Amino acid sequence: MVLVRNFNDSRCSILQNRPYLTGIGLDSSVIALKHDLLLVQSVDFFYPLIDDPIALGRIALANVVSDVFAVGATEIDQIKLLVTAPTEFTDREREVVVPMVMKGFLEAAKECNAPVQIGSIAENPWCIIGGAATAVCHRSELIMPYNAMEGDAIVLTKPLGTQLATNAYIWMHEKSENWTRLQERLSEADIEQTYRIALESMSRLNRKGAELMRKHDAHAATDVTGFGIYGHAENLASFQKAEVDFHIDTLPIIKNVREIADVLGRSAKLLAGKAVETSGGLLICLPSANAAAFCEEYRSCTAHEAWVVGCVKKGNRGVKMDPAVQYLTVGES
Repeated sequence: MVLVRNFNDSRCSILQNRPYLTGIGLDSSVIALKHDLLLVQSVDFFYPLIDDPIALGRIALANVVSDVFAVGATEIDQIKLLVTAPTEFTDREREVVVPMVMKGFLEAAKECNAPVQIGSIAENPWCIIGGAATAVCHRSELIMPYNAMEGDAIVLTKPLGTQLATNAYIWMHEKSENWTRLQERLSEADIEQTYRIALESMSRLNRKGAELMRKHDAHAATDVTGFGIYGHAENLASFQKAEVDFHIDTLPIIKNVREIADVLGRSAKLLAGKAVETSGGLLICLPSANAAAFCEEYRSCTAHEAWVVGCVKKGNRGVKMDPAVQYLTVGES
């Protein structure tokens, strides 16, 4: 989500006298410079959720740049990597693992065509991976996140369920109690497939989605991460100029994740769209007449699906979940 720091712009007048917009969940900022230029900056961190350091680095990069892409800024000017090594690591572990994380981060950053600065690499009780992304854009390049219109379609570009998908893979390898329960209904091959889908999704940049949302005249967008699709839709809806509600009627969920949640008694948050996500997709409001073309072009460019998951209706800047919400299973082709 985006914090706008240019209250002289008439388009930002809706934000005046609403200080809570600087609160939790607003991860990136858009700051006015000279000559109609805007500085877009995002800082993001997370704890390790998988055991593959190189893949972890790729996900960290995708996560860092996602908030910049969410305002349609597709050309990033600088990326900084920040990582802390756990104090419980031995010197040898630190020498092996940290460079692998950096390698994954730097490899993924090549897709952004942006220089990467290696920031602090410190010791910490916890391993924290992330960084900062900066872009300078002309005002006309950006899609500010407050212009959703009644009648818009709402499109999502990545499936949900990453947290349970990655946790299940770890439980399987640890032979934990949760895995004992899961293996009554799911095989190792099932969990490995689910993990592969989640890993690809989390590693995939939202850059193509950002390019297409500009092409297809999107009115507002955010990315789906720690608050789940419901929480981020709620954040986005809360400061729209128009008096509208976001109606969610479809949730695309990674294959086998619904079964994992059911076995472990964790279905409530997942099926309500409130499960935590990592490096999720863009949630985009765009004219309904353009939604099908967006999804078709996204599929053509990325070989992955995007879905119309709802619509924008007149309301009170909130989110309504359809009681008959449709759950889609997203699997490998």
